[in-house]
Amino acid sequence: MVRAPLSIPPGPPVRYLPLLLAVWVTLHSPAVRAAADSVFLEELTSSEVSDALSAGRTTIIIPVGGTEQNGPHMALGKHNVRAKALAGKIAVELGNALVAPVVAYVPEGRISPPTEHMRYAGTISIPEETFKSVLDAAARSFKQHGFLDVVLIGDSGNYQTQLKAVADRLNRDWATTRVRAHFVADYYRAAQIPFTKALRAKGLSDAQIGTHAGAADTALSMAIDAALVRPDRMPRDARDAAPAGVAGEPRAATAELGQLGVDLIVTQSVAAIRTATAARR
Repeated sequence: MVRAPLSIPPGPPVRYLPLLLAVWVTLHSPAVRAAADSVFLEELTSSEVSDALSAGRTTIIIPVGGTEQNGPHMALGKHNVRAKALAGKIAVELGNALVAPVVAYVPEGRISPPTEHMRYAGTISIPEETFKSVLDAAARSFKQHGFLDVVLIGDSGNYQTQLKAVADRLNRDWATTRVRAHFVADYYRAAQIPFTKALRAKGLSDAQIGTHAGAADTALSMAIDAALVRPDRMPRDARDAAPAGVAGEPRAATAELGQLGVDLIVTQSVAAIRTATAARR
């Protein structure tokens, strides 16, 4: 009796090879690897966050922005864009941190009748207690998942005291645990005193530097994302600036000047976070 030759199951049909190749290329593409290595929580999967925690990335930065008028020349989301970008740079420097989604809804004045930035179209304001409740719940969520250090940083001066109050309350509640909340005032402070000093050294006056949407504010935004700024819409002088919600002279701003602020904010924030988290241990 003649036996039939041993039959070996064939490999994938040739028609499937292009699909399999496409899947392999996708899974091994730089874009996929970059997403998995991102410091931004919202760009990661749940499994990737668990892996990051297991690898020692137990610090989470909650960046707070705001949606407010910034004169006729700067986008309403200035604080949000800056807070995310700067928090990302800080997390990369720290090496053990992730960045939570930016909190874009913050107190900006009374809604009706309007006060502060609410007098200008596009500004969004929420009550202080609502704002603090959002931060408190977000921080407790991160504690639940295994983060040990919850860092609060804010890009605007409107709510610095509220950030501190939230961190203080969390630490009272977490006194018997290993988890700590840290309000890092150095983040906002670096954009004020040291940055102002650096701009003065470059020849800018206090009138040009300003306190809201002036040269300092505008230059910092230019360094982060030039698309935030409309150079052709900048007020011509102080007389035009005030009615437009601007305190300062934005025409003196450049991205190069703004980079001075970026470097100061990142360097001083990283140092402050390292000091705070080392004290926890």
